[in-house]
Parts: sequence; structure tokens; C-alpha cells
Amino acid sequence: MKAQLQLRQTAQLTLTPQLQQSIRLLQLSTLELEQEVETFLRTNPLIERVDASEDAGEGQPQATPDRLGDHGTADEFQVTTEAWSFEDAGPGSYAEGDGDEDLSDPKVMQTLRDHLFEQIRLLPLSERDVQLLVVLIDNLDEDGYLRCGFTELATETELDAESVDDIEWSVALRLLHSLEPVGVGARNLAECLNLQIMASEDLGREDKKLAGRLVQHLDLLAQRDYAKLKKIVGVGEDVLRRLHKGLQHLDPRPGAAFARADIRYVVPDVLVHRKGLGWGVMLNPDVIPRLRINGLYSRWLENGVHGPTLSAQLQEARWLIKNIEQRFDTILRVSRAVVERQRAFLEQGETAMRPLVLREIADELGLHESTISRVTTQKFLLTPRGLFELKYFFSSHVGTDSGEAASSTAIRALIRQLVAQEDSRNPLSDQRMADKLGEQGYKVARRTVAKYREALNIHSASMRKSL
Repeated sequence: MKAQLQLRQTAQLTLTPQLQQSIRLLQLSTLELEQEVETFLRTNPLIERVDASEDAGEGQPQATPDRLGDHGTADEFQVTTEAWSFEDAGPGSYAEGDGDEDLSDPKVMQTLRDHLFEQIRLLPLSERDVQLLVVLIDNLDEDGYLRCGFTELATETELDAESVDDIEWSVALRLLHSLEPVGVGARNLAECLNLQIMASEDLGREDKKLAGRLVQHLDLLAQRDYAKLKKIVGVGEDVLRRLHKGLQHLDPRPGAAFARADIRYVVPDVLVHRKGLGWGVMLNPDVIPRLRINGLYSRWLENGVHGPTLSAQLQEARWLIKNIEQRFDTILRVSRAVVERQRAFLEQGETAMRPLVLREIADELGLHESTISRVTTQKFLLTPRGLFELKYFFSSHVGTDSGEAASSTAIRALIRQLVAQEDSRNPLSDQRMADKLGEQGYKVARRTVAKYREALNIHSASMRKSL
């Protein structure tokens, strides 16, 4: 072996800092982009926001590389006075919360614990009973269930654990069961439903007895084994149907009404609206950061006040403005291409969704598939049919008798329609749904129907069957 010197030519892709920043900004959500901009504003004095009031009397300035937020045509960037009225509903909708909650209302903010304590204060209870009730309440989960046993609870009291026997715990638990909401403090679903049955004013004594017997066999009820249930409960089909209907009005999660939901607010990046016979697509001006280079520091540099830090920050600021502008331009281009291909969905609904893959949009716009993937993730379109993530409009295809392709999203919508229209006493099996789809010209295998049905959280035919 001996040392040798060789020349070898290789091709290697090097990502410049500007390109790395461009890629990172493209994949950020609107909220993440705002946080990124705030970080730049805190650390780089060369960049600043444009005051909305500052532009009010100046008209619309011309776009420059040092300014972001005022460029583009009116169709693309400017908000019109047109009244927007959208119904945020339907599958795929990401609009959450109606915005009508008054968070200052003490009833809205009240927790289950607070609600129960208010009732305890009105009861003539001993200090010991109150202490035990507090322990029970503090161990309720968000649904209002007590998931731990008396032995485990005893270790959490300030009283001598050995001095609290099961009888005292049982008395405290009965006190808890007497409070609102009915069913709170139950240790399982059957007990929760039974507490509500016993407290019902709509059921007679005999029906309460029969319903209480029925909830002891929830496994058979879930399996729709009505023949066995009729035999165990000792009733006919009409009575069992009436009891079953009554159970459906009970609340299996009595404490959930007091739990604060984690509401995720989504701001659309793109607005889609009717425009003549077609569809108009525009960026949402409210999510575009209005940025510019700080004039004072810029003039210092022009007047010969140089410094490596200041110059680097100026370059960094210009990169940020340019990359954000490029980000929104790419989102708009992709959105327009998607809307053009999914016009049938906007006009007719989910069943008219056409199959679409990332490669089609990438080829049309001359972009890489990875770029389209970044653009369609966590970017949202507000349309007359609801608020949707861009990725929602992409789906695989299913063959049809005509030789064309149908979107898997459209097939899911058709399956949902079939289930909604079926006879609940004789629900459609996966094979029967596949046959019905075949009658409409869609070539869908039974296993594919089963996969889509499960994705829609729709139970099997045996589980959907009712009396």
C-alpha cells in the first residue's frame, strides 16, 4: 500500500443561508411566521413594521425590495369592501368555536370543582364529611368519574388513614352522587347511567328497574345483541326499543360540560370567492407582515457609517423581506392552481372532488414536489364551503367505468351519504356499499370501502344496527 494523490470531480448542492431561510419560512404556519418575524424585530434594528396609520394618508407606495406588504395587484393583496359571508361547515372544515363565548362570564369559566363546592356550602355537613368530599372531588377526572378506590383515597386525606373506613367513604360518595350534574362521581359508565336513570322524573318505577338492569349489560348493547338482551332483561322488542331510546338521552360524561376545550383558532392564508363565472383567489392581507428597512439606520449606511454588524443586519433584513414576499407569492400561485383544478368541489361539494397529487401542481408551476408539500401544510383556504387546509384538496384516485378517475375524498363522501340514508334496522355491509358504488360507476373493492369507512369513524354494519 502507498499514498496516492487523485483528482475527482463531484457535484454537490450547497444551500446558501438565504435559501435555507426561504425553505424554513415556506413551511411555517401563519402563527409560526408571526413568531419568527417578532424574533427578527427584537434582534435586528434594521427591520421594522409599517404602521397601518402611517399608510392611511399616503396612498399606496410602490413596491420596493426594502418594503413588504404593499405590493401586488388589487385582486391579489388588497381587501375589498365586498361583504364576505361564509358558512364554516362541512367535512374538512377547520373552523373551531363560534366566537360567541363571553370569557368574562363566571358561568363559562366555572370548573366542575367550583360547581360542586358551591353545592356543598349549602348542605348541613360536618367538617369531616366536607374533608372527605373534598378528597373525592379532587380525584374526579375531567368527565366527572372517580377512577380510584377508597384505599388509594385514604392516603390523600389529612385525617388518620386508618380512621377512615369504607363505610365513611361510601357515605361521602353517596353525598357526591346527590349533587349536580347527575352521574358525577360514578366509578364506571354503568353506574353513571344508572344514577341518571334513578334520578329521572320521566321514568316510572318499573322502567327504572328495567333500564337499570339493561345498563348492567352494556357490552351486549354495544354488540347489538338484542335477542340476548330481551331474554336477560325480560322484555319484548317494543319495550327494549323504548328503553334503548331513553338511554341515548343520558350523558355518559357528566363533567365534560365544565371542561374548557382547547380551542385552536385558524386564520386563513388565502381567501376564495365567486368572481363572475369563475373563482377569485387572493391572499389574506391580515396575515402578511408589513415590514420595511429602518430609514435611520439605512441612511447611516448610505452616509458612510459602516460596520460589519450593521451591514450584516441590513443584508439579513433584506433577505427576510424578500423571502417572506416569495413565500406568499408561492402560496398564492399554488392556491390558484389548486382552486382551478377543484372548481367542481367549490360548486358541487365533496362528491365532485377530483383526484390530485402534488406532482401535478409541481409540474404546472415548475416547482419541486417538496416545495408543494411545504406550501400545502398548515396553510388554509377560506371558501364558501368552509375553511380547509390546502393539503385537503389532494387525494388519491379510484377507477370508474368510464375509464376516468374519481377522488378518494369523493368516495368517502359517497360512503357517508350511503350510511346516512340506510335503514338503521338493516344497515349496509361493506360489500353492499361497494355494490352500490359500482352501480354509480365507481370501481371500489370491499376492503377499500372498509378502509374508508374506518377512516370516517363509521362503525361496521353490525355495530350500526338498531331496533
